[in-house]
Amino acid sequence: MTAPYYATDSVELYLGDCREVLPALGRTFDAAICDPPYVETSLAWDRWPDGWPAAVASVTQAMWCFGSMRMFLDRWGEFAGWRMSQDVVWEKPHGSGFTADRFCRVHEHALHFYRGPWSGVYHDVPRTAARGPDKSCRRTVTPKDQYGSIGASVYIDDGKRLTRSVIRAQNMHRRGLHQTEKPVAVLTPLIGYAVPPRGTILDPMAGSCSTAVAARLTGRRAVCIEADESMCEKAARRLDQNVLPMGDAS
Repeated sequence: MTAPYYATDSVELYLGDCREVLPALGRTFDAAICDPPYVETSLAWDRWPDGWPAAVASVTQAMWCFGSMRMFLDRWGEFAGWRMSQDVVWEKPHGSGFTADRFCRVHEHALHFYRGPWSGVYHDVPRTAARGPDKSCRRTVTPKDQYGSIGASVYIDDGKRLTRSVIRAQNMHRRGLHQTEKPVAVLTPLIGYAVPPRGTILDPMAGSCSTAVAARLTGRRAVCIEADESMCEKAARRLDQNVLPMGDAS
């Protein structure tokens, strides 16, 4: 059994390559959140870990994966066996990019993948407070059936609608511990959708462990894996400063 680099009642952080750590753990997870290198720069850390989608597929039936469309198109073959259910867009106020001859990119994608039957994959449909008029239909009458009875149904507007697929959140530019750190505000709804209360989320390329922070805030547990020991040290200090009791939030 691999020993964690850092552990509390709600978080475990392991040092190492997820392709090696996951088989050693011998566990399964409710879902994963993955933020792999996009392979769009020449920076040393921006290298694709070959085979990681298959490693994640061996321990969970669902995952959210961040990336650019270029990344997904270039690496689509590695997602064989996964089915895509939807995509969410993270819109950030300040753009990023490495060229001056294209649109300023102010978004990133998060794709939701699953394996097996959709009915067997946990998904809590997100709903938010609505704006606008009440859409209640007080009585809907259907024609008589063969027995002469009239069917009737009533819809009462509960003041909520499906959450939109664009999430607006401030990025972590010059504020994060990691170069590509995701804000907790983006991770929280993704975890709430894919992981049941008290369930466990896996982050196989955890960076500064924002996923663990978001999991705590929503009453979930997190297992994180990070290959960079210096980042593990920073993440452990961050988690010590953000210790929260496990709640019943969902």
